[in-house]
Amino acid sequence: MNILFVGSEAVPFAKTGGLGDVIGALPKPLKDLGCDIRVILPKYQDIPDEFKSEMEQNLTTEWTMHLGWRKQYCGIQQLDKDGITYYFVDNEYYFKRSGLYGYGDEVERYAFFSRAVLEALPLIGWKPNVIHCHDWQSGLIPYMLKSKYLHNPYYVSIRSVFTIHNLMYQGIFSEDMLRDLVGISIGDRSVRELELHGGSSCLKGGIAFADRVTTVSKTYAEEIQTGEYGENLDGLLRWRREDLFGIVNGIDNSLFDPMNDRAIEIPYRNSLTKKRANKLALQRELALPESGEIPMIAIVTRLVEQKGIDLIAAVLNEILIEDIQLVVLGTGEKQYEHLFGHAEYLNRDKVRACLRFDDGLARRMYASSDLFLMPSRFEPCGIGQLLAMRYRSIPIVRETGGLKDTVHPYNEFTGEGWGFSFTNYNASDMLHTIRRALYYYHQEEHWERLHHNVRRLDFGWERSAKAYLSLYREITGN
Repeated sequence: MNILFVGSEAVPFAKTGGLGDVIGALPKPLKDLGCDIRVILPKYQDIPDEFKSEMEQNLTTEWTMHLGWRKQYCGIQQLDKDGITYYFVDNEYYFKRSGLYGYGDEVERYAFFSRAVLEALPLIGWKPNVIHCHDWQSGLIPYMLKSKYLHNPYYVSIRSVFTIHNLMYQGIFSEDMLRDLVGISIGDRSVRELELHGGSSCLKGGIAFADRVTTVSKTYAEEIQTGEYGENLDGLLRWRREDLFGIVNGIDNSLFDPMNDRAIEIPYRNSLTKKRANKLALQRELALPESGEIPMIAIVTRLVEQKGIDLIAAVLNEILIEDIQLVVLGTGEKQYEHLFGHAEYLNRDKVRACLRFDDGLARRMYASSDLFLMPSRFEPCGIGQLLAMRYRSIPIVRETGGLKDTVHPYNEFTGEGWGFSFTNYNASDMLHTIRRALYYYHQEEHWERLHHNVRRLDFGWERSAKAYLSLYREITGN
């Protein structure tokens, strides 16, 4: 089974969020299951020089690609890392820029990338059975396979899977631009199937034309078929519901391992004593009062409304009345950065607001905190709660998307469950849930039971990889 992953980012080459983690981690367990899996990405300026120098020595192919009235150089460079072959689409006009996203010609850049992926395949000496596309940046590939390349014998047997990581981002552009960039004739009826918001949508192309559509949790797959979460695509998603699957993301257990994590002070696996020792170390680092008994709540996230920060803002004063310490790591909207910065100024003995991205500090917060707060408005899957549980921090979440699928609420009567959750997007409900979690933190028997339950969890990628492989086999007949 030959599988090609197509995406706009992947660890360790380029990353802005969870998409990069997924494309960086999922190929390894698929390879272990016997797949010849390869990954293709844009060659961004920000890729570390150590990787660029290696790939530049391995130019696989190059050609001039016609993109409407444009003639653009396209090169495919290659490197192998951890047993996975990576290809990089080289074009300095589109990709030699600072950062990955945020430019006015975003759709043009990724339309070029999608065309380059398909045109490169006959030239690189390797043909995939399945092209697995991720998010809107590669959504035109399933569309082109069933329109522009429909009658080309090379492409007829290739199947496609399209994964929605976040339905909110759709890659909207005009119909005229679609014809220009993709090379679809005016009379082609498939153009109308991409219509959205008075234009065309790359994301819709992936959803409408891929052989199978997946998203990153079962609950999110159900939610996006409703008007509340469907972002104007709920009708299409209901129409494709037989081909729509929710497969929960995983984490790389070897990369995130409190027993072997150099970023944390004291290695541990399941010891509450050593976890509290890490809390004391973080308290020293952040100049907080040192106490192993005081409950520490961590927030590691983008400080934006989608992540439920508006709920926290509504009841932050009430939260800080409790005997707790609150540690926050992240950047985002200025109003929320100011909120936590001001809270630290007024509560130096309780709050630390670290308004930056710092992977090492994030790991120390997971390792040191007793509770991890993630009250998202919506969450396709979420990785923060998975990492928190891997480091034995008990999550407090809202029941949405992947949070609902991965955090089962604690039942004090049966002893089942490993977290705390609330259903309605309501600040009072969240505050009540936080107080409930703090109550059980101080009940030694219940707290031991919670930790016993969370220790039994495994959110490694192996289960997800098997689910994807089953889909690949179904659509190829292999």
